[in-house]
Amino acid sequence: MPTKSTSTRSKPTTKQAAQKQAEMPDDVSAHVGWFDNFATAASKFVSRAWFFAFCVLLVVIWAPSIWLIHSISTWQLIINTLTTIITFLLVALLQNTQERSDRATQDKLNAISAALAKMAAKQGMKKDADELRAAVGLEDRESSDGK
Repeated sequence: MPTKSTSTRSKPTTKQAAQKQAEMPDDVSAHVGWFDNFATAASKFVSRAWFFAFCVLLVVIWAPSIWLIHSISTWQLIINTLTTIITFLLVALLQNTQERSDRATQDKLNAISAALAKMAAKQGMKKDADELRAAVGLEDRESSDGK
């Protein structure tokens, strides 16, 4: 008994997928690396209200510790070092999460533009179709310095 294919397009190999951007949802690999998973979990962790409460509690505990430490320089060094390390690590993790989110949004917009271009071409709106096709991938061809 012959089986029906759910898609007329064949799935790209890993090498093909690396060379070409995903155009449709089934072109996107389901594999997410360990660092991306970790960055996503960290983003969820630090975006909760109780994490903010923990940070406030840390400052509330640190502030009266001046009576235990007796040295203002050491007292300030402790909080400065602690907050700098936390900030440095969180910026790196959150930037990874934000970059992946931005890329996913842009890929979705490109897929919508490509589909609209096909639809416009079928309806005889050649100029509109050409403009939509030109918009697909524009973010990769555009320079940040305006040149």
